[in-house]
Amino acid sequence: MSKKILIIAGDAVESLEIYYPYFRCLEEGYETTIAAGSAKKLHTVVHDFIGWETYTEKEGYMIDATASFDEINPEDYDALIIPGGRAPEHVRLNEHVPAIVRHFFETEKPIAAVCHASLVLTTVREHLHGREMTAYIACKPEVEAAGSTYIDEPLHTDGNLISGHAWPDLPGLMKEFIRQVNQG
Repeated sequence: MSKKILIIAGDAVESLEIYYPYFRCLEEGYETTIAAGSAKKLHTVVHDFIGWETYTEKEGYMIDATASFDEINPEDYDALIIPGGRAPEHVRLNEHVPAIVRHFFETEKPIAAVCHASLVLTTVREHLHGREMTAYIACKPEVEAAGSTYIDEPLHTDGNLISGHAWPDLPGLMKEFIRQVNQG
């Protein structure tokens, strides 16, 4: 039986941070669902570092979210991926998202969180307290306010929580994520 992976996203999700994990999961033969506030085509964005103090943003490809958060039963999934971009800013406000994320912490199923995904994780502070993780540097205050120790490294694994700083770190993040999924 194939593993089932849930990716939670929304408009302004970073292109590489959703496409790379999505395609890697399909390549592994996992049944992969992208969920958002509603089932629709999501607008992605391309973040790049071109000498500014922060990243720039351009429009990216479209990608289909085939399920809405209210349709998701997290018990049906073996692991969770939360890509970054600006999507986490509004995804975390959806009333169904905290329960979805909480399930993966409580059942110790693998969670991959990259870049701004840490903003979604702050909705379940009780599961971040005392943990270690990395995230895009601008998210460091939220990570620490949630009770986690911010690790200033491109990748960090703390039990079932696999975190990455940004899209250049996806190969290592997905390698560890797939290892944990296949181990479970």
